[in-house]
Order: sequence, then structure tokens, then C-alpha cells
Amino acid sequence: MIAMLAKLLKALNSDSAPGQIALAFALALITGLTPLLSLHNVLILFIACIVRINFGAFLLGTLFFSGLAYLIDPAAISLGETLLNNTSYQAFWIDLYQSDFWRATRFNNTLVLGSLVIAIIAFIPVLLISLWLISAYRHKLMAWVDKLKIMKVLKASKFYKVYQALAE
Repeated sequence: MIAMLAKLLKALNSDSAPGQIALAFALALITGLTPLLSLHNVLILFIACIVRINFGAFLLGTLFFSGLAYLIDPAAISLGETLLNNTSYQAFWIDLYQSDFWRATRFNNTLVLGSLVIAIIAFIPVLLISLWLISAYRHKLMAWVDKLKIMKVLKASKFYKVYQALAE
């Protein structure tokens, strides 16, 4: 965990593209908010391995959004139930469930469907907000954070030694 945090800090403080870290957080939103053992999460993990992103940020983002999912789950279940019980969509859901592939996606589960819809809706805002926060951190806060006393304490710790080893 310390090594992952060190890699994330290294990425935040480096000249790597902020879009790589922001995309990692946005993809982590989908894997974190939805149940882990879902077919669409395999696709997201495949995309995360192919596209050039910061994988440490992806893993930390998944952990963060998994914790946030416990707060969002009641709303996701309610949304999924609403979508599945909507009479306008009944024929659509029945047709999907007749196929083995779509049955494997578990979209008939209220939590899976509701959390995936929430994650897809929040994908672009999380991407843009992450991009803005990373740029703001690099331009305004990075120099100020280095001057804090807590940073001097951290620089004397094992965490900073791991961070320095990864930076080299």
C-alpha cells in the first residue's frame, strides 16, 4: 500500500500527462462503484491494461470508490429496480435475458444495473474534475506542500525512502 501511494505521489509530482492519472481515476470509478465480479469490470480492467494510464492511481481509485460504493448502494439499488420494473423496458430486459452473454453481465441484478448507470453518468465529470485537480495541484499546491512541516516529517520516514527509490 505504501508503494502504491508512493507511485501515485511520484506520478502527481512528475511531468507525466495529467490525463493518464485522471483517466485512471475515471476507470476506477466504474470498477469501484459496481460489484467487483462483473463482466463489465473485466472489460474495464482490459482497457486499463491496454491504455496508457497510471495503474497505481487505478488501484487506489478502485479502493476509494469501493468505499464510496457502500454509501451509494441504496440509491443504485433503487435506480436499478426502477429501470428493471419500468413497463416500457420489460420487452428489452426479457430479450437481453434470453441471450447467454447478456445473462452473464448480470444486468438483471438491481445493484449491478443501478451502480453501472451511476458510474457511466459520473464518468465524464470524474474525469474532468480529476484532470482539473491534478493540474491545480501541480501549478498551485505542489511547492506549498513541500514546505509544510508534515512533509519534512514524511521525508524522514520509510514512506519517503520507498518514494525516492521509485523516483530513481
